[in-house]
Amino acid sequence: MKAVTIPTPGDADALVLADVPTPEPEPGEVRIRVAAAGVNRADVMQRMGHYPPPPGAPAYPGLEVSGTVDALGDGVTTVAVGDEVCALLAGGGYAEFVCVAASQVLPVPSGVGLVDAAALPEVTATVWSNVFLTANLQPGEVFLVHGGSSGIGTMATQLAREAGATVAVTAGSAEKLEVCRSLGATILVNYRDEDFVETVRAATDGHGADVVLDNMGAKYLPRNVDVLATSGRLVVIGLQGGRKGELDLGKLLAKRGAVFATSLRASPLAEKETIIAAVRDHVWPLVESGRVRPIVHARLPLAEAAQAHRLMEGSTHIGKILLTI
Repeated sequence: MKAVTIPTPGDADALVLADVPTPEPEPGEVRIRVAAAGVNRADVMQRMGHYPPPPGAPAYPGLEVSGTVDALGDGVTTVAVGDEVCALLAGGGYAEFVCVAASQVLPVPSGVGLVDAAALPEVTATVWSNVFLTANLQPGEVFLVHGGSSGIGTMATQLAREAGATVAVTAGSAEKLEVCRSLGATILVNYRDEDFVETVRAATDGHGADVVLDNMGAKYLPRNVDVLATSGRLVVIGLQGGRKGELDLGKLLAKRGAVFATSLRASPLAEKETIIAAVRDHVWPLVESGRVRPIVHARLPLAEAAQAHRLMEGSTHIGKILLTI
């Protein structure tokens, strides 16, 4: 089969389409003939040599796919050959076939095309696990998501809106902020010329944000603590702004706040099973009703994976980038 490999870490041209062995499903796994794979920031980090796949995962990138079940491992009864599905992966999605635990497979929601379903597993699992299972966002609370126009940001905005939260977002252009507004954000911060702490506080009569979902890490750590409301929860899911920052524990104590840092890819299988089950129960009905939808910026052929990564790194996209097969 064809897959996008990384012979040597580097820039986008380090991605090479090559022939690799077709995987065979182990007991409890299914093999998927891939229709599309989602492109994520983690794939870029892996390509650069900064985010190796966990033990046992394929060496090539790709954390989510959609496609058709092609073969079943022993003991699998939850899906059948020919089913149209999407799945959360630990790696290997940039390929014609991929094997994954059956418990990480979801049916393609009604109303969503097979290709666009590849835009759902990673963002829905990331948002639901962090915003709702970890941070316990409640109706009436203020939710701030950085990078509101990203794949995760657009999904987080919609799900927080459906949960009855007030949604604040940061983004780098008027166009991106307008998309966020259309998805339900009511507090809009252009981070290029506004301070998100001041804007969120002003819009909430000084209350601040009860939950912050952050992809920046060190660069935003002090200001994220500043914007937290009393008993606020900060969840860090990315390190685009660096790994090491200064945390004012006195300020955090005064606010009775909490800081969480999570990594979905490295989570144990049992934890992923719990997350996927919750996504199916809570998110899939919203998608099938049309109230929540995947936002897809571009669909590129697998052979143009390098161009997809350049698009991701340019940060001009809104929503998800997909590779089609």
